Amino acid sequence: MTAADQPRTAVPSRVLAADPQLAGLRRSLEFYYGDPDRDAAMDLLYRRFVAPGDLVFDIGAHVGDRVGSFRRLGARVVAVEPQPLCARAVRLVYADDPAVTVLPAACGDTAGPVRMYINSANPTVSTASADFVGAADGADGWKGQVWDGEIEVPATTLDQLVAEYGRPAFVKIDVEGFEETVLVGLSRPLPALSFEFTTIQRDTALRCLRRLAGLGDYRFDVALGESQRLTFGRWVSEAEMADHVRALPHAANSGDVYAVLPGGPATGGL
Repeated sequence: MTAADQPRTAVPSRVLAADPQLAGLRRSLEFYYGDPDRDAAMDLLYRRFVAPGDLVFDIGAHVGDRVGSFRRLGARVVAVEPQPLCARAVRLVYADDPAVTVLPAACGDTAGPVRMYINSANPTVSTASADFVGAADGADGWKGQVWDGEIEVPATTLDQLVAEYGRPAFVKIDVEGFEETVLVGLSRPLPALSFEFTTIQRDTALRCLRRLAGLGDYRFDVALGESQRLTFGRWVSEAEMADHVRALPHAANSGDVYAVLPGGPATGGL
């Protein structure tokens, strides 16, 4: 039995027992693993974009719950995660799975060193974006978040990943305000991808939409928070998605915009 086949409830205790230094990730591991209903909803969403044998890039893999979904769908996964403890956790979870490659790096606009701002109490929101840290300071829904450490990590680009591993069917980008920088490192359109956004940085989301529209004739939908449900149920233009992002209440907090090229399986032949 591979790590991807093991019950999700077994993952936190097994990983923590294997490496006690990962105790600081207990909260993340227990939240992101062990909920079969959440796993089923995630798989249903990603099944629109991912088929058996596909290649997927998980940019900002954190502790690897999305990696688990992509593997359950039969995809090969390149998981890119700059936080050393998180990358170590993903390696342990999928240690027996040759279809998962873990890169301990950030993804950006160029290769080279990148400074990460670490939130040791809540590693999920560690970031390479100083602007994100500034936007969160004192904002409703973000009070109490402290970025109390800094580390330097290596970075690659989406173009370099494509050159090394091949063209992915889907790319998930969740890098806490650094999404635009990741997309600058992509020079050719890919069939489908998602990028996270927050309501404290709507302008970043709008620039991501413009960047993608400049690469190809993308259409968009969005899933708010951890709902794993697309809002529109149809593929909309950049302008309509931009208006939607602008109109969201602050309390919506975050979501993932999904982008697809016409003619792909996710669009139903749009």
